Amino acid sequence: MSRNCRLSLACLLLCWAWSLSSLAAPTGEDIPGGGIQAQRLADHLRVLSSDAFEGRAPTTPGEDRTVAYISEQFAKAGLQPAGDAGGWTQAVTLERSEIAGPVQATLHVGGSDRALVNSEDIAVETLRPLDTVDLRSTPLVFVGYGITAPELDWDDYAGVDVRGKIVVILVNDPDFETAPGKFGGRAMTWYGRWSYKYEEAARRGAAGALIVHETEPAAYPWATVRNGRIGPQYDIVRADAEAYHLTMRGWIQRDLAVGLFRSAGLDFEAEKRRAQQAGFVAQALPGAALSIRFEVKRDRITTRNVAGLLPGGARADETVIVSGHWDSFGITANADASGDNIINGAVDNATAIASMIELARVFAAGPRPQRSLLFLALTAEENGLLGAKYYAAHPLRPLATTAAMLNMEMWSPDGETRDISSWGVGKVSLERSLVEAAARDGRSCSADANLEAGLFFRADHFALAQVGVPAITIAPGMDQLDGGIAGGKAARADYFAKRYHQPGGAFDGDWVMAGPGAGLTAGRWGRAGAAAAQETPYLPQTLTPPGQTVCAGGICQPEAL
Repeated sequence: MSRNCRLSLACLLLCWAWSLSSLAAPTGEDIPGGGIQAQRLADHLRVLSSDAFEGRAPTTPGEDRTVAYISEQFAKAGLQPAGDAGGWTQAVTLERSEIAGPVQATLHVGGSDRALVNSEDIAVETLRPLDTVDLRSTPLVFVGYGITAPELDWDDYAGVDVRGKIVVILVNDPDFETAPGKFGGRAMTWYGRWSYKYEEAARRGAAGALIVHETEPAAYPWATVRNGRIGPQYDIVRADAEAYHLTMRGWIQRDLAVGLFRSAGLDFEAEKRRAQQAGFVAQALPGAALSIRFEVKRDRITTRNVAGLLPGGARADETVIVSGHWDSFGITANADASGDNIINGAVDNATAIASMIELARVFAAGPRPQRSLLFLALTAEENGLLGAKYYAAHPLRPLATTAAMLNMEMWSPDGETRDISSWGVGKVSLERSLVEAAARDGRSCSADANLEAGLFFRADHFALAQVGVPAITIAPGMDQLDGGIAGGKAARADYFAKRYHQPGGAFDGDWVMAGPGAGLTAGRWGRAGAAAAQETPYLPQTLTPPGQTVCAGGICQPEAL
C-alpha cells in the first residue's frame, strides 16, 4: 500500500465510498491524486485547530473562518457547490439561549439552606422559550433512571405526579452496574441518554430535571458537563418548544447528591440499588426543594453546514454522504491551569474535516463514480446533532435515493492499530461489510469497546439513521501495534479525562499521522465493500436483537422497540 495512504480511517472511507458509489476501488499506487497524504492532513489539522479559529463554535468569528476554509478547500479539491442557491453552505436556523448574569440557586433540605454554585455544584441550562427562569422552593422527586419503557414493563414514573416539580435522575441505564438485565447489559440504550431523560421528564410535566453526574456511567468527567453548558445552548426551531422543553434542566455533582439524600433521610447507594430493580417506585425527597433563578437571553440565529458535491455518472441521482462535524466549543469561561480557555477540538473533530478534504481531493482526481458523493461538513453536532437533524428535515439531496452515510469522528493520533471499529450497534449491513473488509485484510473489526458510553446516539449518523438512511460512524481501533489493547485503552482514557471538550486539545506536531489500522489495502476494501453497494436500512434499535425492532414512519421510537 502506498505510504501516502497510511491514515487508514480516511483510506477506509475512500475505498468503501468507492464501492458504495458503484466504482471498483483502485489498488496500491494507483490511487488517484497520490492517495491520502499525511502532510496534507497535518496541515489541515494545524489550521482548523489553531487558536485563530477560536474553537470553531457556531455563530462566532470562528465559524466564519471555519466555513470559509472548508469551502475554499472543497473548491480546490474539485467539488461543486451543493448548498443553498448554488453556494457552498446550507443555512441552519436555530434557537439560541444563553444564561445572562448570575445563577441564583439554593438547596433547601433538612431545615437548612445551601447556596449552590453553577458549574461547580450544578450545571444548568434552559431551551424553553422564557426570558426568566424562576422556580421557588420547588419540590425534588427521585425518579430513579427516569425511564418509561412499556415493552419492558418498566415505568419509573408509575404512581407519582411530578407536574411542576424537579426530578432527580440517575445517569445511564439500570443495567450499567447490575448486568445482565432487562436493558441488555452495560451497553447504553437510548433510555440512558440525557436527552431522552429530559424529554421524558418534560412529557410528564416536570418543571425541571437534574441528572446525577457519575463519571463512569456518564462516560466523561464533570469538566465535560460544565464546559458543555457554560456557553450558549441551541435547538432546532420547534412549534411545540414550550411543551417539549423543561423550564430548567441540568446536572448535579454526585457528592452533592449523596449529601442531599442523606439530609433527606435517605441513603444514595441504597436508593440507586432500589432504582435498578423492576418495580421501583419513585418518591419525593422528604423536605427537599430547590429555588433557582436566572435571566435568559434568547434569539434566533443562523449557522451553516458546508456541502460539496462530486457528481456521479450513470447513477448520479443516487447519493453517498461522507460527513463529519466541524464545530467545537469555542472559548470557555473555565480556563485550565495554564490559562488556556480555547477548546480547540483537534481530535474532536478537526480530524474528520481534514480527512474529508483529503477524500474529496483524491476522489475528484480519479474516475467519475457512478453514484454522486456529497461531502457534508455539519454544524452544531456538539449541541445535539442539530446540523444533521436539520439536514435530515431539509435534505439537499433526496433521502429516498441516499444509499448510505459514512460519518467520521475522532480518529486517534496515538499510533497504528490492528483493528478498526464503529460506534455502537446500528444493525445496518454497512457493519457487516466492515467486518468482511477487515477479515480480508487479516485484521479484526472490534466491537465498540465502550457501548456503555452510548456513542451510537452521540454522532451525526444517528440523525440520518432515524429517517431511514443506512448510516454508520467509523471509529479507530483499540489494539495498538505498539502497546496492544491495554495501550489503546490507556490512550483513550487519558484523552477523555484530560482533553475531551476541554482546553488543551490543540494539534500536536508529534502526533502519529499513520493513524489506526494502517496497512488496509484499498483493493481489498473495494472488494469487501462491493456487497454494501445495495444498502437497505435497518433502523437503529436500543434494546432488542435483530428482527425485533419495530419502527414507524421512518422514525425509531423507544416505545416501539
